[in-house]
Amino acid sequence: MTIPMAIVDYIPVCMFLIAAVILQRDLYKSMSKGAFALFSAGTITVFVAGFYKATWKLLYAAGVCDFTPLNKSFFPMQTTGFVLAALGMLALLCHKQGDDAEKLNSVAIIPALGVILTAAAPSEYSGTMIFVMLMVLGVLILDVGLIIISAKHKQTLAAVIYGISFVFVMGMGYLSSKDFAEASMNWIAEFTNILGQGTFLLATWMLHKKALAEK
Repeated sequence: MTIPMAIVDYIPVCMFLIAAVILQRDLYKSMSKGAFALFSAGTITVFVAGFYKATWKLLYAAGVCDFTPLNKSFFPMQTTGFVLAALGMLALLCHKQGDDAEKLNSVAIIPALGVILTAAAPSEYSGTMIFVMLMVLGVLILDVGLIIISAKHKQTLAAVIYGISFVFVMGMGYLSSKDFAEASMNWIAEFTNILGQGTFLLATWMLHKKALAEK
């Protein structure tokens, strides 16, 4: 691990934070207090988890120290964050939040899709399969929820880009199960992560500028 590689790890973390703040501001009026609390707490937790891991990498690469708690806390924190954000999204979509909110029964199919996708999770995660399932399910619900919101506002391109983002995030999860002894694998994972969070930010910005910011 090198210092430039560690610094690059902050890029997708910052991208996710920007997208999270935009979504928090745009969805605030549409969400109940409980739903917004879950969503905002979840997205911030995901950011903090990524920030912790990037900081661990930088400290390790710079030869300062190997503060392993920063690294070990990443997976459970990120899983918790995505689950909380997903619960907030489900609350927004499935329960009436206000005069403009609609109940979307179609969201009931999301958990079933999550179970199908987690069946393909790498065997290396067998000891922590419950966390993998919750992680995949959380990301899936969050992205599908945003796809539904994009479709509701007739932002088809944003919906498609959210779908692409989900694919990259799942690809990053797959790469994390591989051997990172070679620097090339680390760089592939870094750029996959940047693409995943970059497309997530792009879709969020498009939804903000063309639909949600007009409210």
